[in-house]
Amino acid sequence: MTQAPTPTADTVRRLVRSLLADAAAAGGGPDVRPVHEGGGHSTWWVGTRHVLRLAQDREASVRQRRELRLRDLVRPHIGIAVPVSVAQGEWASGLSCTLDNRLPGASGEERDVSAVGEADLAGLLTGLREVPVRQAESLGVPRAAPRSLEELRTAAAHAAEELAAADEFDPARLTQLTAPAAVQLAAQPGVAVLVHHDLKGEHLVVSADGRVRGVLDWTGTVIGDPAEDIAGLAIAVGAPAAVRAATLAGYGARPCLRGLWLSRCDTVIRLADRLQGRDDSPVPLLETQLRRAWEAILLERVTDLRDGGPDEAP
Repeated sequence: MTQAPTPTADTVRRLVRSLLADAAAAGGGPDVRPVHEGGGHSTWWVGTRHVLRLAQDREASVRQRRELRLRDLVRPHIGIAVPVSVAQGEWASGLSCTLDNRLPGASGEERDVSAVGEADLAGLLTGLREVPVRQAESLGVPRAAPRSLEELRTAAAHAAEELAAADEFDPARLTQLTAPAAVQLAAQPGVAVLVHHDLKGEHLVVSADGRVRGVLDWTGTVIGDPAEDIAGLAIAVGAPAAVRAATLAGYGARPCLRGLWLSRCDTVIRLADRLQGRDDSPVPLLETQLRRAWEAILLERVTDLRDGGPDEAP
């Protein structure tokens, strides 16, 4: 595997000059600075209009090149902007890069999504379901098998005990998800759709009025379980907003509740991993994501999973 060098402002500036003729004509080139939110040294702001993304290994390069074609496929369906690449190339041997236009707005971690923004998210989920799976597969988008909610529940129970020792979480909250309920909320066969698979707050571009104006980072997109995107939205905008958006998109109680519990188990596990030194994500962000995922929703109060078949839209 190619070992990626650590880019500096000077190397990024030289790269931008080589990608854009107008930047070269400007002499010193535009102002560049690293994007710290989820970017590390792999993503850089370039002036006020562009974002430079640097693949860190050959596998990431494959995903990035596939993403450029995938964005063109999803753009007509989802009703929300996705970035456009204005220049592409390699920034190191075998490592790709893309200079994208910067979408106007702020991170979903900085701004709340309004009721109209929830409708935008519903359009996103609806559009992803409408993208032809065969076309996505022809671009190399992989299939991902649905996760076992029962296995995730077991892992979350162990993580919850670790959090309890740190006075971060009450393990009794997980007893709401019983073993029979986890089985009943298994993914249904034959419902695989295009799934963004990383709909966290930093990948949502939100305007000042709470509209969702853009969706970033399509490198992890798969064909699989739509509940994964509902789970991502629960972590990004809160469980009630995520379920309302999924319901507007036509999803019934089962995928909504499945997404809810995927997000709840995931956030418990991630925070425990961080406190045990197995993860380096910021603790305040993980605590916020856990709080969002565990917000109560009306659907779980009125749906009795014991009677079999929570498939109708609430």
